[in-house]
Amino acid sequence: MKPKVSVIIPTYNRLPMVREAVESVLAQDFEDFELIVVDDGSTDGTAEAIRGYGGRVRLIEHPHNRGVSAARNTGILHSRGKYIAFLDSDDLWVKGKLKIQVNFLDENPQYPLCYTDEIWIRKGKRVNPMKKHSKYSGWIFEKCLPLCIISPSSVMIRRTLFKKVGLFDEALPVCEDYDFWLRVSIRFPIFFINKKLIIKRGGHPDQLSQRSWGNDRYRVIALEKLLSEFPLKEQEKEMVLSEMKKKCQILSKGFLKRGNELEGRFYQEVMRRYGIEI
Repeated sequence: MKPKVSVIIPTYNRLPMVREAVESVLAQDFEDFELIVVDDGSTDGTAEAIRGYGGRVRLIEHPHNRGVSAARNTGILHSRGKYIAFLDSDDLWVKGKLKIQVNFLDENPQYPLCYTDEIWIRKGKRVNPMKKHSKYSGWIFEKCLPLCIISPSSVMIRRTLFKKVGLFDEALPVCEDYDFWLRVSIRFPIFFINKKLIIKRGGHPDQLSQRSWGNDRYRVIALEKLLSEFPLKEQEKEMVLSEMKKKCQILSKGFLKRGNELEGRFYQEVMRRYGIEI
């Protein structure tokens, strides 16, 4: 019998954290789920530790590190549930998360996914998110353009959605979630459950989004994909171009300030390509 929910944890060399993430799933008060850990080429004993959970956790191993998108996609392709939920290996779930989201999706077939509020921990201390990280319900495409407001660890998604919008882009080393939420939010309404049901732990050295300056490079790629691959309405196109201008200007100025003239001029050319005034 197929499980109601497939929970997918992608991980790479985060043994102590992934143990805690797994435990936060196994402690849920909803039991009709399968838990899949995709070990993306770890060398710290992660696979051996996960095998220790026996039949409670299904382990899938990548022989080499392929990135978080590839790990999530592997989990999706091997999953069996009607609903799919992700948990990044440095995050935790609060008890009740699965039950609340399953009940919502069961009762609201018009929404392909729902997401929740979050508790932020930075370097071991609780902090308050900034206003730019505010959450919204409904047709939230415009709210998703500046930055990623949806945490992968907070979502529950109908399996059928992936057939409509595709999987995560494995060419993007970061901002792959930003790219995915744009592809979803431009086509479908999204519901925000205003309860803090995940704990996001940040500030540690291997946090992907903190590794280097200039993550907007990958957001520009996502915006270019929208312009080339989606039949945008005029208002949507204007919103995308407006956001692209902001990001390209920041990138161009930042690279020139750092003495990288080639990259600085590249983003000026991107703006020209789309008729954006520099």
